[in-house]
Amino acid sequence: MILLTAGETYDRMFGLDWQLLADSVLTLIAVFVLFLLMSYFLFNPARKMLNDRKQKIKGELDEARISLEDANSLKAEYESKLKDVNKEAEEILSDARRRALENENRIIAEAKEEAARIMERARTEAELEKQKLADDVKKEIISVASLMAGKVVAASMDTKVQDQLIEETLKEMGENTWLS
Repeated sequence: MILLTAGETYDRMFGLDWQLLADSVLTLIAVFVLFLLMSYFLFNPARKMLNDRKQKIKGELDEARISLEDANSLKAEYESKLKDVNKEAEEILSDARRRALENENRIIAEAKEEAARIMERARTEAELEKQKLADDVKKEIISVASLMAGKVVAASMDTKVQDQLIEETLKEMGENTWLS
């Protein structure tokens, strides 16, 4: 509020004069120039920085999306390979079981053949041993018979004495010799 003293007149309502208008225009021009300078030196770098940041974030998001897609495809590939590995492991195990059964059957067959050969060899050896014993018994009988013949000729005995000598010889040889 402006106080007027006696004798002063106040003829302008807002107090507009040329000086005020010139100052106002200069102020407006200064503000506009300041705005342009600030826009050029402050706002444009800030906008550029924000746009660069926006592009960087967009690039990182795109890269993350691509990485996620790659990871998902790798995961699917690894899962399929894992299933294939399980199938392959099962095939290897079944093949190993089959080969083990074949080896088991082959070993059993070889063992049976070996057992048959051993049994045949044992039979052959027993036959040879039996034949040898029979030959030994024959030799023994021949030696006993020749001994008896020598005694019979030397003594020129009668049949009673010969029968007694035969009985005596048989007892010396034993009954088991004649039974086998």
